[in-house]
Amino acid sequence: MTEPKQDTGTLHQQIFLKGSKTYYNSSRIFPKAVRKDVFTLYAFVRVSDNLVDDVPPEPEEFRAFRQRWRNALAGTPAGDMVIDPFVELGKRVGFDPQWTEDFLTAMESDLDHKPCNTVEDVLKYTWGSAEVIGLFMIRILGLPEAARETAGLMGRSMQFINFLRDVDEDFRLGRRYLPLANTGLPGLTPQLAKEHEAEFCTFMRGQTSLYSQWQHGAQLGYGYLPWRFRLAVKTASDLYNWTAEVIMRDPMEVWRRKIKPSKVRIFLTFVGNLLYIPPPLPNQGRP
Repeated sequence: MTEPKQDTGTLHQQIFLKGSKTYYNSSRIFPKAVRKDVFTLYAFVRVSDNLVDDVPPEPEEFRAFRQRWRNALAGTPAGDMVIDPFVELGKRVGFDPQWTEDFLTAMESDLDHKPCNTVEDVLKYTWGSAEVIGLFMIRILGLPEAARETAGLMGRSMQFINFLRDVDEDFRLGRRYLPLANTGLPGLTPQLAKEHEAEFCTFMRGQTSLYSQWQHGAQLGYGYLPWRFRLAVKTASDLYNWTAEVIMRDPMEVWRRKIKPSKVRIFLTFVGNLLYIPPPLPNQGRP
């Protein structure tokens, strides 16, 4: 007897949960229809990312995946439970296909990773890997074009805190996303961090401050979000801010564990945001 075919929505939910518990739990706050679209988006980006993050990576499968997406966009269904729903979503809410191309280009660059030596290198990567995700989200949520800048900053800052949190994991994958130019650090490895602990901690705190600047800019856009959408986005953002606080207190913690909020912290953060009132948008209320 053949097993029943898995429901697409269930598959997307499972991919999301396995990939990021913080994002998943925050996204559950969205209304059902929006949540379904967010799961569809995340399933596509997670599967793409997994193909280049597997050990060993799967470059041919990744490139085939990218071509199937292009074919589906042009009108030839991929017969894929991740690609086809993503294409349908994009056409329905108005994704710019270049955003997906930029995202996939960033993912493909991980197959032949070149270390990020400057902030400019970081920004080039975070545009495709994260800022366009913010643009996808404003289309899913039906937000005004004025929200683009803050949505992009939200994606950038969240990606950057991942770089700080995952420095050990990235080292083991042979990658470095943190810019070492003019820092005096010879590299980012557990051994070098121990040998140059003071310099490493100064560097990581400086990078965490940069994250905080971008995150502050992102938070200026909370006023664009209806209450329930804001509750989901701010809960995720606050959990990343907690991660930044842990790193700021003791940067060496990134070598000891993957810093992740507990279920209790996630719940308490959600409850604490129920009555949050955002500051007014620029020029809001003026004649």
